[in-house]
Amino acid sequence: MTTQAPYGTWPSPIDAGLVAAHDGRPEFLGSVGEELWWTAPRPEEGGRRALMRCAADGRPPVSVLPAPWNVRNRVIEYGGLPWAGAPRAEGGPLVVFTHFADQRLYALEPDAPDAEPRPLTPLSDVTDGGLRWCDPVVLPERGEVWCVLEEFTGEGPTELRRLLAAVPLDGSAAGDRGRVRELTGDGDRFVTGPRLSPDGTRVAWLAWDHPAMPWDGTRVMTARILGDGTLGSPRAVAGGPEESVAQAEFAHDGSLLIATDASGWWNLQRIDLAAAEAAGPGRGSAAARVPLCPREEEFAGAAWKIGQRWFAPLPGGLVAALHGRGAQRLGVLDPETGELVDAAGPWTEWAASLAVVDSRVVGVAASPRTSYEIVELDTRTGHTVVLAARHEDQVDPAYYPEPQIRTFTGPDGRDIHAHVYPPHHPDHTAPAGELPPYVVWVHGGPTSRSPLVLDLEIAYFTSRGIGVAEVNYGGSTGYGRQYRNRLRQQWGVVDVEDCAAVARTLASEGTADAARLAIRGGSAGGWTSAASLTSPLTEGLYACGTITYPILDLTGWATGETHDFESRYLESLVGPLAEVPGRYRERSPLHRAQRVSVPFLLLQGLDDVICPPVQCERFLEQVKGRGVPHAYLAFEGEGHGFRRAETIVRAVEAELALYSETFGLGREDVPRLETRT
Repeated sequence: MTTQAPYGTWPSPIDAGLVAAHDGRPEFLGSVGEELWWTAPRPEEGGRRALMRCAADGRPPVSVLPAPWNVRNRVIEYGGLPWAGAPRAEGGPLVVFTHFADQRLYALEPDAPDAEPRPLTPLSDVTDGGLRWCDPVVLPERGEVWCVLEEFTGEGPTELRRLLAAVPLDGSAAGDRGRVRELTGDGDRFVTGPRLSPDGTRVAWLAWDHPAMPWDGTRVMTARILGDGTLGSPRAVAGGPEESVAQAEFAHDGSLLIATDASGWWNLQRIDLAAAEAAGPGRGSAAARVPLCPREEEFAGAAWKIGQRWFAPLPGGLVAALHGRGAQRLGVLDPETGELVDAAGPWTEWAASLAVVDSRVVGVAASPRTSYEIVELDTRTGHTVVLAARHEDQVDPAYYPEPQIRTFTGPDGRDIHAHVYPPHHPDHTAPAGELPPYVVWVHGGPTSRSPLVLDLEIAYFTSRGIGVAEVNYGGSTGYGRQYRNRLRQQWGVVDVEDCAAVARTLASEGTADAARLAIRGGSAGGWTSAASLTSPLTEGLYACGTITYPILDLTGWATGETHDFESRYLESLVGPLAEVPGRYRERSPLHRAQRVSVPFLLLQGLDDVICPPVQCERFLEQVKGRGVPHAYLAFEGEGHGFRRAETIVRAVEAELALYSETFGLGREDVPRLETRT
């Protein structure tokens, strides 16, 4: 029997606790011999990341480290691949990992009688984590683990160096920094971890420098490994200021495969290293590069974390590759013919985390009806099977939203990609003629993308009668470099306009209530949300907004109030500060705070070094006394991105409380939001 009730007032079994319990997904999947290992979120355990092991004999996966071990690192603050392993003839595998609390590298022999982690690297000498390690490769035959070393040389967030380093596996460097071998110099500001050729004679990695971000321009570096374990002179064999290579990997035949956007799309190429090294990275090296499957699709994405893997070579010469426009699916590529065959199954989105075991490919995949699962594809038979993290419906799936993939028209007729989630409930409908409230969701990045997958946080709102529109505005990944570059020097303009165009279209076509539109986002999405509430481009459009760990002051962010990785990001997003200082002020929500006229909720982690709380505090000082209802919730122990279950519950319920008050929903199932003016 269907019950009629106003939009936004419907009851739902999807509560904030359920949202929190399912926050995060399996990540950094890899193989150790025949075994599979990965990290998994534990929001109920303080937000730590557990290290999971799935044996080859079919036993259920187990967590190999109890709390409080937290397998995660802070290299470039967003972190990167935090573990690696190698099989051994006796004694089981050897695994190394980084522990978040002290950022040290540890070794673990999980099958040993006293399987306790032992430190491989020293405690840091510099405040706030002076030594950090990432993207490791375990080399038992050399007695070392090769990885990225990030070393702070002073107390400032940009006083540091990054290089490739070799750490002894015998633990001798745990008390002696001098035992760490530096494999490269620190001439490059950013590097990814090493990839060794099958015969052990070469190594490849990616490098880039300020002010470029890795989706702007990177270089593929190679060097010979000399007899004494040092590296010969590095050579750039691909990439450049306007070419982003997102991944480089040796195939089993020794050739080097890369994902490059030289064509305007991240596509796969094979490099003849001998020819490329002779020619250098300029035009002369083009003849050394062979496109493997040229398409106007993306075979990679933005490298926000070091060690992501969009493709993986198989022993027989095939290549497992993620690809698509917008969503990425798993395919198997024959490099000789260019034939690409997609994996069967219901999964519509695959994360940048692939592992290979013989002829099997394992990845992390989801769909609009399922959360992220560990999925195996047998390339010999074409069969797919869920190995671990199997999706289980905690509520009747009839409460899940039914998304629509849409393309909207923005200013100048440009395309805007979005996912629209109308309100949906199995036994509740709204009175005839009533239009629902809608919230525009803005992803972070801003060079990122909202995937079309089951998200219980979206379902939390849609099952209560509040629609959601996720906007992959100009600047997002997944749609080619030209779409990505729309945001160059236009941050705070294109993103704001595109989100507004989606909101206005939903209202004008009768999908959404024009009087009950809201906007929300975190990080760069928090910036766009705040900018939208303070911009003359969107005056009167939104009734309220939720702003989470945002950027609010461009000048402050560009002059020492963020971490090194993004410290010069604004040069491409806004323009060089020295040349356009007025633009930094004009676009900053901090300096337009007087334009805020609608209620808002501000959420912030007090340990956030990427978007620090000081920006929120300055913004609130400008808003204070202006008569605009607002609430500020600051969370101890949370950084950039909330991970603790209790934080997520509070944030989700506070957001619903904001909409209940602003849209007149009268909900009594969440704590009332205490606002100030």
